[in-house]
Amino acid sequence: MSQSLKNKLIQSLKDQKEIFGDDLLEENIINYRRTEIGNNKISEPEALFHEEWESAENLEQMNNLICNCQKCLLGATRNKFVFGSGNPTANAMCIGEGPGADEDAQGLPFVGRAGKLLTDILKAIDFSRDEDVYIANIVKCRPPGNRTPLPVEMETCMPYLKKQIELIKPKVILCLGLTAAQGLLKKRDSLTNMRGNVFDFDTGKFNTKLMVTYHPAALLRNPNWKRPCWEDVQKFRKLYDELTSS
Repeated sequence: MSQSLKNKLIQSLKDQKEIFGDDLLEENIINYRRTEIGNNKISEPEALFHEEWESAENLEQMNNLICNCQKCLLGATRNKFVFGSGNPTANAMCIGEGPGADEDAQGLPFVGRAGKLLTDILKAIDFSRDEDVYIANIVKCRPPGNRTPLPVEMETCMPYLKKQIELIKPKVILCLGLTAAQGLLKKRDSLTNMRGNVFDFDTGKFNTKLMVTYHPAALLRNPNWKRPCWEDVQKFRKLYDELTSS
């Protein structure tokens, strides 16, 4: 079930309760007491659609709860589920489009040629990818043939990514490529227009800053974009320093 449909159903139940009272719904299915699930107190309407991973207290627990996900068709074609890697308390996140062949084989993000280039880019701005950042993707399973993830696939996987962001609590996010930027910002804009800007990103529970640059794979195809990418990541590092020094 998509998050938008889930929210509509929850709101509908709340509206029914407000208008008709609790007697409208069967008592053994739902009442409107406050219910504690994990450390989060949520209403019974929300509890009807609550999934266990939503109460995960850390990334390892969350990964264990979702690594066998089959909510979209990508689950049936993947080799390995690619959750993410890096420092679970990092102040910076890098988010790409989705796993490629190397990532699908190893179960880790950005481990192929594009991954090596990302490591070098981060190193150039004094970031260690293991210690200073956390790396994830819009979708956690490889699209067949490395195609762009379909909107329904991104929508299905987005709650997982938002939960990761809430657990990590980064000060700033760097979107790698147009698909990642459009997926997170919900903007039908060009990469050219989004680059160089600082956006506010809200998961619904956590707010952070976000910038956009080229995907490393795009730089391998077109080395002429390396110079503007270098300008982007320098701005990203400056923003990071400003946000972490306060």
